[in-house]
Amino acid sequence: MQEQTKDEVVYLYLDDIIPNRFQPREVFEERALKELAVSIKEHGVIQPIIVRNVNGKYEIIAGERRYKASAMAGLTKIPAIIRNLDDKESSKVALLENLQRRNLNPIEEARTYQKILELDQMTQEELAKTMGKSQSAVANKLRLLSLPEEVQDALLKENISERHARTLLNLKTPQEQKDMLKKIIDERLTVRQVENLIKTDSKEEEKEVLNLNENK
Repeated sequence: MQEQTKDEVVYLYLDDIIPNRFQPREVFEERALKELAVSIKEHGVIQPIIVRNVNGKYEIIAGERRYKASAMAGLTKIPAIIRNLDDKESSKVALLENLQRRNLNPIEEARTYQKILELDQMTQEELAKTMGKSQSAVANKLRLLSLPEEVQDALLKENISERHARTLLNLKTPQEQKDMLKKIIDERLTVRQVENLIKTDSKEEEKEVLNLNENK
């Protein structure tokens, strides 16, 4: 393993680098990666990635897009800064780096918050302070994780918006949420249309309950 002073830039072989286990971003846009690869071919990697030593390899803390694009561009080495961080610090840096550079997908953000809460054993309020957000903002993101996998996946792939997903939280069962998801995608429903459908269904249910009670 290479030794270096604080923030010294070294050149590492791509084969010696591994992805960050705590990487918040689950979807890397192919076109954007190709564009970055073209830029790297022409100008090189301008900003070093940040890595740490893990079991004889270098795990990426920040800069996974640059790493992927460099591999795509055919590079064998990449400039890097080696930091001595533990799992908790690495996951936090990866989250912050992505938040600062480009907003994470809501599901990616929620899943990363959950990872940090489990890893660091902190409260939502403490996490919110760390991230410079309100506790309700963090709680609202985490609520998305209560939705069925199909809904989370649709949000991850941007087949629905975060507002669509939040509206689905108003439905009582996972099956109702999945049924409405299919309707949203098939019929390209707006958030307002979904809200109206849920209200209409709710009123119909109330009528059925009243009729049942009256007939008893």
